[in-house]
Parts: sequence; C-alpha cells; structure tokens
Amino acid sequence: MNNKEAFVQRADEHIILANNQMSEKMITPGEASASFMYGLARFNAWVAATDFDSAQDMKNAKEEIIEYFTKEYKNLLAQHIDEHIDSFDFSNKK
Repeated sequence: MNNKEAFVQRADEHIILANNQMSEKMITPGEASASFMYGLARFNAWVAATDFDSAQDMKNAKEEIIEYFTKEYKNLLAQHIDEHIDSFDFSNKK
C-alpha cells in the first residue's frame, strides 16, 4: 500500500467510526461532527506540543500553530465541499 492509500485508509477509518457512532448511539451527524472536531483539536494540540522544548516556546508560537491548522482545514474542507457539489445525490439524503 502506498503512502496516499494508507493516508486515505486512515481517514476512512475515522469516518467509519463516526458513521458507526451515529447508527449505534443514535446521535445526529452534527453531534458526531462536533465530537470529531473536538477530538481532532485535542490531538492536534498534542501533536503541536511534541514539537516544542517548553511551554513558553509553544505559547510564543500559538498563533502560528492555529494559523497552520485552520489554513489546512479550510483548504481540505473547500476541496471536499466542491466534490460534494459535483457528486452528492441531494435527492436521496437521509
């Protein structure tokens, strides 16, 4: 499996988890999305923390960290919204 395939598989596993939570726990897509974003924010804060030698260093870079992750998310979200505009079956949504 190449790196892109492994990358997409990891992402798909997170989506499968969210879908399972919606069906098994009877939560809404919005609730699953909110939990997903909360967990991702916690994880990304940890990932960022592992790059610094001190709390002060991380504090000094806080805005850069936030800018990096929000820019990446915005680009990815725009890409996937475009894909859904082009291919989502709006007549058959649940």
